[in-house]
Amino acid sequence: MDDSPRTRLQPRPVRMVHRLRITVEAGPDAGAQHAPDDAASIAIGTSEDNAIVLTDPTVSRYHLELRRTASGVQVADLGSRNGTWVGGMRVERAIVPAGTRLKLGDTTIAVEDAGSSVAPPQTEAPRHADLVGDSEGIREVARLVHKLARVDSSVLIQGETGTGKEVVARALHEASPRRGGELVVVDCGSMPATLIASILFGHEKGSFTGADQRRVGAFERAQGGTVLLDEIGELPLEVQPALLGVLERRAFSRVGGAQPIAVDVRILAATHRDLRAEVNAGRFRADLYYRLAVAKILIPPLRERPEDIAPLAAHFVEKLTGVAELGPLASALEALRAHPWSGNVRELRNVVEAAIVMGELDLGGERAAPLAAAPSPGRDVAAYRDARAAALSAFEAAYLKDLIARTDGNASEAARVARMDRPYLLTLLRKHGLRS
Repeated sequence: MDDSPRTRLQPRPVRMVHRLRITVEAGPDAGAQHAPDDAASIAIGTSEDNAIVLTDPTVSRYHLELRRTASGVQVADLGSRNGTWVGGMRVERAIVPAGTRLKLGDTTIAVEDAGSSVAPPQTEAPRHADLVGDSEGIREVARLVHKLARVDSSVLIQGETGTGKEVVARALHEASPRRGGELVVVDCGSMPATLIASILFGHEKGSFTGADQRRVGAFERAQGGTVLLDEIGELPLEVQPALLGVLERRAFSRVGGAQPIAVDVRILAATHRDLRAEVNAGRFRADLYYRLAVAKILIPPLRERPEDIAPLAAHFVEKLTGVAELGPLASALEALRAHPWSGNVRELRNVVEAAIVMGELDLGGERAAPLAAAPSPGRDVAAYRDARAAALSAFEAAYLKDLIARTDGNASEAARVARMDRPYLLTLLRKHGLRS
């Protein structure tokens, strides 16, 4: 029988919090207060880069984050050592109303609503073609991209898998003064630890078994441009000091080499993890986190911005078919909006592609729903077989162009990534004029 103490939380009315105000009521920092005018979130801990810095030694370096939402204040514990407590109950993630008191180690804070504040009107920022959506969340992402593209600081892009972190990185690069250089993407989550240093920094001939020639690494290839370290949270701990050295000295040496190579690149990093929790757990270096997270962009999950589903679906239809309208998918919008989208924008794109090719909407249920025809006024309706063949051809061409670009024209690597036979891939490439 579980004899642990239980606290019954009484239902309380939850309402929109206009402006967060945090007051330290007990602990070494009692009396401190923080009420920023426009912050959507407030991080609390002992590290100097938190919005509220506490001196309580029982509080973790990155203890928790508070975020105002339409339904109250979201409390997210960042893997703290002593936990975050509400009325005797330990919470990892919860929505609480204004007026709630939280206990962090020996510190107690009150989370309150400071009332509405007059904020300067937000102007619509110029937007990259692939940053699609009408929600305030994606508008804020576009504003940050426009603002941060003009500086050269490192940016940490955070968001769940499939939210479009690489799209945001590409938008930053293409809006920056470095747009004339290359954007080199390094997937830190898909490489063995034994090879990642070589992929990042290159290697000299004979530096290890199999190194039969000199290899130029990602930082050299991106000279004058941008390096995106995708899924940086998966970077092995033993490789992190070398990356930190590049950020601090702006120089590196190839594996097996002694000559330092000066590098002029901008660093973008992307992750689905909260690196502050990884720092607390000892899996990510705090000093590397400081250097990567000079600025941060958080991409909200698709389930929190249903108003973006229709424009995103139309965007994917246009990319696949060349027609700037939803067509038969217009009849499926209600089902699309009701779907939870655990795979986020990537899942939506895959569903749209499959629907166009197959003529039915499959959201993972027992049966796929056929799409209703939606011909445009004054336009002849093509035969189903012809329309499907055209959509499939457009999808193949777009997919293959992206695949070949990502694998630097290496057909064997492309076949491995796409999980298809190399001869069949070569046939498709010839069909679409991508290989002679």
